[in-house]
Amino acid sequence: MAKTKKPLVVVTRRLPESVETRMRELFETRLNLSDKAMTQTQLAEAMRTADVLVPTVTDRIDASAFKEAGPNLKLIANFGTGVDHIDVAAAHARGITVTNTPGVLTEDTADMTMALILAVPRRLTEGASVLSEDKEWAGWSPTWMLGHRIWGKRLGIVGMGRIGQAVARRAAAFGLQIHYHNRRRLPAKIEEALQATYWESLDQMLARMDIISVNCPHTPATFHLLSARRLKQLRPQAYVVNTARGEVIDEAALIRMIAAGELAGAGLDVFEHEPAVNPKLARLAREGKVVLLPHMGSATIEGRIDMGDKVIVNIRTFMDGHKPPDRILPSML
Repeated sequence: MAKTKKPLVVVTRRLPESVETRMRELFETRLNLSDKAMTQTQLAEAMRTADVLVPTVTDRIDASAFKEAGPNLKLIANFGTGVDHIDVAAAHARGITVTNTPGVLTEDTADMTMALILAVPRRLTEGASVLSEDKEWAGWSPTWMLGHRIWGKRLGIVGMGRIGQAVARRAAAFGLQIHYHNRRRLPAKIEEALQATYWESLDQMLARMDIISVNCPHTPATFHLLSARRLKQLRPQAYVVNTARGEVIDEAALIRMIAAGELAGAGLDVFEHEPAVNPKLARLAREGKVVLLPHMGSATIEGRIDMGDKVIVNIRTFMDGHKPPDRILPSML
């Protein structure tokens, strides 16, 4: 009996070796060994030839890209949770299924969020730079490198999904009071477990918080959710932490307010125009007013392997004629 033809799977970036090897075993897999982000021309060619495309956040797959899709492309198995770089509605209209990798990055991203919540008020990177950059240090002083304690402060979480809830659990252990704004209010049982206060009005919550953590996905509804007007609601002593997507915050307005002393600072792992980072942000970082990280929130070996495993499960399930477990529909966004 002839073997069933393996689907052609095109992977746009390097993945952990164990994931790539397993893909080669299961599918006809075309890897990107250079690990450079594909150009739009290369991406178009991949979409013309592939049965399954495995993109990442660095691939912009908009409505025009789907015009290049070949007749065999039936599945886009995204390597990542966020799908804001994919026009899911356009994919759906073409009969192309889109999946993601939810759940496996929750704890890693929440860890990084908590790290930034600590790093900004306690001036961790400033202190570390004194020793790592060979600056003169005269020794301990009771008035030197003073930051702010986070115990007893109010944390406002914007987006109380898996990651937001994981952040809340960690923050509570550090003595922060948990507040949140979400598209839908959590069940009372979860609110009680997290000791979280719900705010239907984002504006009202922002005006009362000491630290804001952005943990919602980027969708058309959340673009510049923290707009210039909303950022003005924050108190001058407040900090903003973002490990979600840069587009959720009006970055230019945030920069202006921090530079003017209208906000205490920010901890950012994501940026509005990645991979470009506004030079003004870099300057604020050198001045100790912000902490910047290069999109490291989910960057653990374990997390990346778990993501790859989910991609493989989604592909195999789809190819077996079943609905993949992590299918994304336009109505979900």
